Amino acid sequence: MIATRFAFAGFAVPDIDAAHDFYGGVLGLDVGYAEMGQLTIDLPGGGWVLVYPKPDHVPATYTVLNLEVDDIDLAVDALVAAGVAIARYDGFDQDARGISRGIAAGLGPDIAWFTDPAGNIISVLQNPPGDDEE
Repeated sequence: MIATRFAFAGFAVPDIDAAHDFYGGVLGLDVGYAEMGQLTIDLPGGGWVLVYPKPDHVPATYTVLNLEVDDIDLAVDALVAAGVAIARYDGFDQDARGISRGIAAGLGPDIAWFTDPAGNIISVLQNPPGDDEE
């Protein structure tokens, strides 16, 4: 086992300024510019993400960031009002608003996916009542 002192996650984007505007302005996260043209996103509940520039960026085909919310319907409404398109994926039963309703089916959280300006997949999710996951 390694002796880890600290950990953080990271992902790439081709346009740091567009990422700054999206994560800070649209999503309301605490975003700051860092060394070497990078961004840091301070996450609610602790932790942070490093966002780094990569001109030949190819979007991830998986969810790079999950944002837990108290009310997924309000979160989706706010995203759509901000011009964010909710993504639809084969194999997921999503309602007319694009929300996969796992709580009612006993299959986990309610979740909706969307992409950042770089095409990276982000989600908002609402855990079942009493679920202590963070």
